[in-house]
Amino acid sequence: MNMPKFIQIIGPQAVGKMTVGQELAKITGYKLLYNHMTIELVRLIFDYDKKAYTKMNSLIRYEIFKEFAKSNEKGIIFTGCFDFGNDFETEKMEIEKWMNLFKETYTIELETTLEERLRRNKTANRLEYKASKRDLEWSEKDIFRSLERHRLNSNPGEGEKIFKNFYKINNTNISAENVAKMIKEKFNL
Repeated sequence: MNMPKFIQIIGPQAVGKMTVGQELAKITGYKLLYNHMTIELVRLIFDYDKKAYTKMNSLIRYEIFKEFAKSNEKGIIFTGCFDFGNDFETEKMEIEKWMNLFKETYTIELETTLEERLRRNKTANRLEYKASKRDLEWSEKDIFRSLERHRLNSNPGEGEKIFKNFYKINNTNISAENVAKMIKEKFNL
């Protein structure tokens, strides 16, 4: 039986996680679960700030990963934010729960400038797949709120201490297609 791989792409909002994930899925044949696939579903029923929202979003993701880990698929790519600051322990426990389902796990962290994130926040691809981001005023304010409340990029060397098979890429001036190729090459996917 094939043992599927778990690839997570982390970083702040509008850094390009989903777009890189789409390109990586194309060249690897892996499935893509970008974070807004569950966010958009759950937010239709529960408000973001409700405990039920967090619980259901987490439960759905875990159940998908649990079943996927038992499948004959090659791998799954997940995209999401990871707080290296205030919510570190909670986030780490959640991700470890997912990663423990898989034999091979890889973490890619993307970082880019704030200016580039603000530009990418308005791209057609992002707005097509993420309904909650179509309110551009709210979405931009959310980026700035996150800067105040969370640390969504690691400090130098920190990611390597937290995740095995870790790769940090500043993708400010690199296309999503090329970033995907870099990831595929680095981890021989």
